[in-house]
Amino acid sequence: MQKLLVLGGTGFVGSALCEQLVEHFGGATGRLVVPSRRPQRAKHLLPLPTIELTEADVHDDAQLSRLVERSDAVINLVAILHGSPDDFERVHVGLPRRLARTCVQAGVRRVIHVSALGASVSGPSHYLRSKAAGEAALADPSLDVTRLRPSVIFGAGDRFLNLFAKLQGVLPVLPLAGADARFQPVWVEDVAAAIVRCLDDDATIGQAYECTGPTVYTLRDLVRLAGRWSGHERPILALPDGLARLQAGLMSLAPGEPLMSRDNLDSMSVPNVASGALPGLAELGITPASLEAIAPSYLSPGRGTARLDEMRATARRD
Repeated sequence: MQKLLVLGGTGFVGSALCEQLVEHFGGATGRLVVPSRRPQRAKHLLPLPTIELTEADVHDDAQLSRLVERSDAVINLVAILHGSPDDFERVHVGLPRRLARTCVQAGVRRVIHVSALGASVSGPSHYLRSKAAGEAALADPSLDVTRLRPSVIFGAGDRFLNLFAKLQGVLPVLPLAGADARFQPVWVEDVAAAIVRCLDDDATIGQAYECTGPTVYTLRDLVRLAGRWSGHERPILALPDGLARLQAGLMSLAPGEPLMSRDNLDSMSVPNVASGALPGLAELGITPASLEAIAPSYLSPGRGTARLDEMRATARRD
């Protein structure tokens, strides 16, 4: 693989993926192009060899076309968790549709698309329905597509466990919507490794893989663990549905990225766990890391990152 285009490469998953791609392919990669509207915010990627950070808006047809034409394969990680129905349509459906059209026109066949566990045209939320529609938009016979469907992704710098750890650092009691929602969290390094394996193996073309960790938790369990590992576990007050929706609605009106929205609650109404109907990480030769083995390394005060770096290196060797 000589020229890889990573859409969403400056984000949480993208940063882990870029590190693994550079390490895995080395000089054989040739070039790893990572577009961003604000490349100055992605300076953490600059020390990686063969990375080309370029200023571009992937939602602009002409700019996307120029990026794709220079590539042998495209990895799409672009996604949002919050927004209006139009926002979900633009990011999760419009971009894959335009990407499919652009790849066909440029003769670029290989696409790795990161979707979401539970994506379904009949899903309860705009998020899940738009994710399913995005997968369908890439179903072109001229393309060699592999789809990955991760559960909630954890790791150093995540916006999930770190958020609940910080909230418990300032609140005496944590009101929690969707406390009984079920998740099967997966380590960001395992998701990145799955993408690399798919690029390596043409047998993954046309397949969809569920990316999950080894254990199912309720949201209440995850919040409690985040508080415990960060050193300030607080009582959790599970909110009834009515109050939960009121809270989510108020949070969605706050400036900046909301902590919770009603669409998030709708997504959580279905278990975010492996269905068993599709292959998973094991079929890609990956033994997923447990939450307990990783999360304390970045949530615990004073633990530092040395142990986490060691586990990253071990995971990549395996």
